Order: sequence, then structure tokens, then C-alpha cells
Amino acid sequence: MPLGKRTASGVLGGVLGLVGLSAVAGVLVTATVTPAIAVSGYAASSAITLFDKLPSYLEVDQPMLPTTIYVDDPNSDEPYELASFYDQNRTPVTWDEVPQVMYDSILSSEDPRYYEHGGVDLIGTARALVNNAGGGDTQGGSSISQQYVKNVLIQECEKDSPDQETLLACWTKYTTADGAEGYERKLQEMRYAIAIEKEYSKNDILLGYLNIANFGGVTYGIEAAAQYYFGVSAKDLSIVQAATLAGIVQNPNYYRIDQPDNEVNGEANGYEAAKDRRNYVLTRLYEDGKITEAEYKEAHAAPVEPSIHPREKGCSAAGGSAYFCQYVKSVIESDPNYGPEALRRGGLNVHTTLDLNVQLPAEQAMRDNVPASMPGVQLGSTAVTLQADTGRILAMAQNTKFNESAEAPAGETSLVFAADQTHGGSIGFAVGSTFKVFTLLDWLEKGHSINERLNGVNRQAFQGFNCDGAPIPQTSKVGNFANDPGWTGSISQFTARSLNSGYFAMASRLNLCDIFRVADRLDVRTADPSTGATQKIMDREPGPFRILGSDNIAPMKMASVYATIANNGIQCQPKAIDKITNIDGEELPVPETGCEQKIAPEVAATAAAALSTVMNGGTGANANNYDGIPVIGKTGTHQEWQTSMVQASTKAATFVWVGNIQGEADLFHLYTDRGVVSNLRYAVSRAIQGAANVAYPGGQFPPADANLSRQILADLPSVIGQTVDQAKNTLWNAGFSPVVGEPVAGTQAEGLIESQDPGAGRVAAGTTVTIRPSNGKGSTVPDVKGSSLGDAMQAISGAGLNAQRGECDQKKGAGAGRVTGTNPGGGEIVPQGTTVSVNYEAAKCAGDDD
Repeated sequence: MPLGKRTASGVLGGVLGLVGLSAVAGVLVTATVTPAIAVSGYAASSAITLFDKLPSYLEVDQPMLPTTIYVDDPNSDEPYELASFYDQNRTPVTWDEVPQVMYDSILSSEDPRYYEHGGVDLIGTARALVNNAGGGDTQGGSSISQQYVKNVLIQECEKDSPDQETLLACWTKYTTADGAEGYERKLQEMRYAIAIEKEYSKNDILLGYLNIANFGGVTYGIEAAAQYYFGVSAKDLSIVQAATLAGIVQNPNYYRIDQPDNEVNGEANGYEAAKDRRNYVLTRLYEDGKITEAEYKEAHAAPVEPSIHPREKGCSAAGGSAYFCQYVKSVIESDPNYGPEALRRGGLNVHTTLDLNVQLPAEQAMRDNVPASMPGVQLGSTAVTLQADTGRILAMAQNTKFNESAEAPAGETSLVFAADQTHGGSIGFAVGSTFKVFTLLDWLEKGHSINERLNGVNRQAFQGFNCDGAPIPQTSKVGNFANDPGWTGSISQFTARSLNSGYFAMASRLNLCDIFRVADRLDVRTADPSTGATQKIMDREPGPFRILGSDNIAPMKMASVYATIANNGIQCQPKAIDKITNIDGEELPVPETGCEQKIAPEVAATAAAALSTVMNGGTGANANNYDGIPVIGKTGTHQEWQTSMVQASTKAATFVWVGNIQGEADLFHLYTDRGVVSNLRYAVSRAIQGAANVAYPGGQFPPADANLSRQILADLPSVIGQTVDQAKNTLWNAGFSPVVGEPVAGTQAEGLIESQDPGAGRVAAGTTVTIRPSNGKGSTVPDVKGSSLGDAMQAISGAGLNAQRGECDQKKGAGAGRVTGTNPGGGEIVPQGTTVSVNYEAAKCAGDDD
């Protein structure tokens, strides 16, 4: 059995120490290279000199190991393995995790004198060298220590190999070199083997060999081999299985048993080559007394029965979480501390932020509502949820099936729709009116109020569009949903109803470039549609229509913006990784993210107040769970092609996009069994945010800032006597919203404004003012109160009106009559010929008794 310490004879290897071994090794090598001078002192001394000049120190580094991505499992103390990446499938094990029969199988068949020699088995080496020099079958003759050295050298070479061609060259260099070069390589192996046996125990070297050795294809190490070929852990290997694996390692790609169609070693011939080699191992075990005769006979008679359990590689193993996996992969590959090689070879344990309490409902919501494909449209959808106060990505779901093939069918792709080109290959999508939030934020940062009222009537006459003072023309009317003509309202009302023309009214009073700078400050980036290159929002032409969300933007970027508002203006960059450890459990640097105050708290609170109206009676109400958790949000559409829904509590923000991956299919006239496609966003958002609200219950948002929610008063001018157009321009320019009523009887010339409501004075800014033009056929009722009845009747008739007696109150001393009032009243303008009743008091009213 393996021993923990070496004896003195083991150190010397049956010779008189390192010098004696060097001389013998030199003679052996020289004899093989130049038999004619094998016994000469010159040859021996030259070989010894060569041996002595070879490097004696070998850096034994960590072998290439898979990187594994994990998710915390809420139902278990152990994390859930999401996916792994590797060039070599390997799972290192400790000494006690390998059964004795595996050690015995390797040693009996590969190096029976392992615990007796000092790193080089001179007997085996001499036999192999003499046999090879004599033209016999090539023999290895290498000890386990030498084979370990060879594998370490191959690994070190392969670690820096960028492609398969270079990998093959590494293998060739250390395994198949011919002639003098091959013997020098062998001598170097000896030198290193002697050195490592002075550095490490025999058991450490043997275990290291079993952990590093190739077992065919990309399967490396005894644990991965046991799992792959038999579906068991190494510690549970049977005698037959252990002998089979010990046979495979002698010539891995020849004896491997995972190729049933192989004509030489396949299922049809019972894996004949592997079986013969296995039986050789069994024979050696029996002859060495490691197994009984009964065990030997039973194992020898057993067929080779592989049970292949491949370890799926890459994000395709992650199921519905594959797109999040792909995002994590891109983070590691692009991080300067890691890179693609670390992902495939570094043995990282990557613990991610994904929360299955949110992720699984997100996947279900996507399956339930958005089909992977539909005839006539390249339909796509994604949802991403961020923890507001940390930036941790809690969920990411997509309607398509993950497929990395360049020829993936409809409904399958590897593009991560939620992310940008750097983190998944997508260039984003037009996010529609969710982009209006940057106009809202700039409005508040400029000191305006959400209760300020503006004229949002749709028109091609909004004045003041500019970028840093340079005028920008409005080329056409903006389109409102359902052809809404627009109206005068408050900023909160514009937000709740997502009125495009209302936001044009806001933007016309701001600097367009400042609006786009707000987006840049919040890390929002767009993509050049032709190249996919990432740009700042300000890098593109600052036209007014862009404030409505026509830029291609990653949904995750917009989720982060609304999470920032919900988090009192502190933006925490999206974070996919909580912790990274190496094979020894030591923590490594996590790709850098951070939190920063990007919006003033009072601005964030007031923006949240306006955005809350969207979810409570506004355009986003259908996505509200009404579960008692306050939420803010915004809807978005771009033409009929893209739709979005974003909502956030104080703890979590969810962005949902449903739209055309390519093309321009009308989603408002496209139906599934769940209804019109443009409305699917609501159901998906409602389900995911509902799950997030359970897992991360939010609280009340801070109240709106008093100054930023104040009522704004302004001087309303009088427009009486102006033409209709003059009056409208006067009111527009003063910030009010004119509405023209029906003409009224008036004393003004026909067509001039006869009345306005409200009248001139201090009123709320943006108030709607109803103006009515005169028809030119009005008369003013004379004020005849206190006059005699006769004089009053005459004055009314003289004004072109029909006077008649009205009510009479009998009163002593009133004489023949004194007017108490008229109906219509004095000063009112009425159509000519209107009957005016004259009310009066008299000592005696007509019809009264004496």
C-alpha cells in the first residue's frame, strides 16, 4: 500500500545517491544514443555533464481547472451549480477521496517499485531504453514521478496556448519527440522527478498524478473520469472500474470507452482494446497480491460497461438562467483580473447574485406569456430585476431558447437581450417613453415643479428647442398615443398619461443637451445601429424626438436608472457576482462595481412622486400588483414595434421589454392566446415584480420636495378685444393653454374676444383659459337700479332690448315705482332683442286691493 514517507533506499533508488544515479542515467542515455561508445569514459562523462546542466527545479503549479458558476439555493445550504467552463474537465480530490484499489491499480500497472525508487525506476528505464534502441516495441519506462513531471510540463505549456494547434504542439513537445531531443527530454524528466521527490512526499506525487492525468478527450483527473465514464465518484469505484481507468491512462485517447462507434475499441467488439488493457491491470493487481483470486476471476470475466455522464460545458447547462450565465461569463472574460483563460482554466468558483426566489417566477412568467417565436415576426422579450440599494442582478429571463450556433433557428439565440454588446452581444432596443425620465429629472434639477401646468396641446409650434443655446427646429408634429390631441396639464399628469406633446412642452423650456447629459451621467449608453459600437447619448445628434426614446439602449441600463430614483438618487452599478474563490477557498477580487450619489435626494423623491402616478391610475396600472408595496414606473412604446414596462419599489426594479428583434411588425395588431402582444409586458412585469416584492419588500417612498411640487402662479393677461389668433398667441407665450369656445353675443366687433375664463390676474401657471369671440350682436343691459320704473323701461328699450315689468314688492312711500333690479342683471351682455324683466317696488302694485 502507499506509504507516507520514503526509506533511505527509496531516496537512493538502489544506487549511491544523486551522483551515482546521474552517472548511471548518463550512461544509459549515452548508450541509447551512441551504442558504439557506450562504455567509453568520454560518453559517460559527457552524459553526466549534460544531466548536471539540466534544470533541476520544476514549479508545480495548479493544473487547469474548470470554472464553476453557482447560485445560492434557497432550499439548501449548498449552492446550486449553474454552469461550468473548461478546457479540461477536472475535479481535484484529496487522498481519502480515492479508494485504495485505484492507487493499487495505477502502481501495479505503471510503477510497481514506486515506493522503492527515488523518482526514477532505473530498472524500468534501462529495460525500456535498451528495448527501444534494439528496435523492439517502444516502451515508456517512466515512473509515476516522471509521468507527473511530464503532465505538469504539458499543463504549463497548455495554460498559455490560445488555440488547438498550439495545444497539440504542447502535447507533441513533451510526449512524442524523437531522436536525441527525445532522450534529452527523458533525461530532463528524470532530473525533475528526482527534484520533486525531495520536495514532496510519495503520496502527494501519486495523488497529484491522479488529479492531473488525462483520461481521454477533455476528461482529466480521477474524479472527473469516474464521473464521466461510470457516473460515480472516485471514492466509489469498483475493482473493475478502477482497473479500467488505470488502463485508460496508459494511452488515453486509444483506450477511452466513450466512442461506441470506434472500430478498434468500440461497442461492437466489447471495447476490446480497453478490455485487454484492463485485464492486464487486473493481472498485475492479482500477482502483486492486491486482490484475491476470486476478485480477479470475477473482474476479469466482466464486460466493459461504460455509463457515460458528460459534464455539460457552458451556459447551455443553465436552462432558463442561461442568459444570466452568459452575462456572468462576459463579466469574467472582460475583467482585467481574469479573462477568457481564467474562465476556462482558472478553477474559479463564482458565486452570483441571482435569487431563485425571483428568477424562477421570472422564467415562468416569460414561458406563460411570451412565445419563443411567432409567424411573421422575430419576437423577443427580456426581463431583468435589480436590487435597488446594491445593484445585484436578482433575475434575468428571456423568451428564447439559448443556442450559441450561428445557424440557430427562430426562437433560439445566444444574444443577451437585457445587456449591451460587451455583456452579451445585443445592441439594445428603443425603450420608448421610459426615456422620458431624463426630461423629468432635468426639469426638476432646473428647479421646476411637477405641479406646474403647461400647454401640451399637440402642435408644430413649440418654441425654444435648443442645445446649449443653438436652436433646433421641430420638423413635424409629435405623435401622441391614440391620436390624442393633447391638453394643458401638470407635469405629473403628463407623466401619468405619457403625453408626448406634454413632454415636448417641457423639453422646449429646457436645454436638450442637458437632458441627454442626465442620461450619460446615469451610465446610459446607446449603440450605433450600423456598427453596434457603444456611444454616449450626447454623442449623437440631439434632436427633440430623441427625448421620446428612439435610441437603442440595454434594458438593464434603464432598470438601473429607475432603481437609482427608488434608492434616493444613489446609483449602484449592476452587479452579477457576489464572491469568487479559488480551489483552496481563498477569496479573489470581484469585478469592481460601486454605488454613487447621481441624483439629489429631493429630486429623486419628487421624480418618484410623479412616476407613482403611472402605476396608480396611469398607463402602467395594469402592471401593478396592488400588494401593498408602493411602486413607481413608466411605460414605453416605440412606434408599434417595441414596448417596455419598468417599475420599482424602494428595494427592487424590474424592466420588461417585448418587441421586434428585427423588423417592424405591428405589436398592437398581433395576437397570442394571451392577448395582444403589446400588452404582454404588463403580465410579465406584474408577475416578476410581485415575486421581488415578496422577497425584497419595499417601503414608502420619501415625500416630494415642497419646492419641487409647489403650485406655480403666473400673471394671466387680458385678451378681451383681441382676435382669436392674437389671443391664443398671447396666452401661449404667457404659458397658458387657450381653448376657443363658441361665439357669444357681445359688444366687441364680431370675431374679437368678448370674454375669457378665468379673467386676468394671478392664477396657476399653465391654466386652461377659455376664450369666446363676439358675434357682434350683443347689447349691454343698462344698470337701472334705483331709477323710476318709467325711466328704466325707456333706457332698456333704448338699448335695443325688450323691457317688461317683473316682480313688484308693495312698499309704503315707494310712490309709482322704484327699480330694485333686472333679469338679466345690469352690465350683462345679451343678444339684441332679449327680454329684460324689470323688478321694482311701489306703494301699490297692480292688482292689489285698496
